[in-house]
Amino acid sequence: MKTYSLKAGEIDKKWILIDAEGIVLGRLASIIATRLRGKHKPSFTPHMDMGDNVIVINADKVQLTGNKRNKPNYWHTGYPGGIKSRTTGQILEGRFPERVVMQAVKRMLPGGPLSRQQMTHLRVYAGAEHPHEAQQPEVLDVRVMNKKNTRSA
Repeated sequence: MKTYSLKAGEIDKKWILIDAEGIVLGRLASIIATRLRGKHKPSFTPHMDMGDNVIVINADKVQLTGNKRNKPNYWHTGYPGGIKSRTTGQILEGRFPERVVMQAVKRMLPGGPLSRQQMTHLRVYAGAEHPHEAQQPEVLDVRVMNKKNTRSA
């Protein structure tokens, strides 16, 4: 008996829509990372990009547990003494709140060229509108998967 490995032309990619309003960030990121890699499919092949296309809306309304709103996020400009930081709360309230979700998902994927390719299948929007209605995405209700997915406070 041989193990069957899918070929690139046999991969079926779906479009998934996730509403992030009130969902805990880490749990949301792990669900998205699983969908992007394709680990939810019985035909999962680790060396191929077989995950779904994921659309996340309301990224600015994602919930953080504990004291993570005050957690600093650092980056470096490339110049001497050019280290900068902002708290997660400042990023969520700033111009690009979708970067918090993108970074959380990116850190849950293994590093390498395949993960960078899989990240291109993730679209995150701060508001409730998205331009992907033509793809007819299926709605994935993350709230009903586990009661811990939403923060009760």
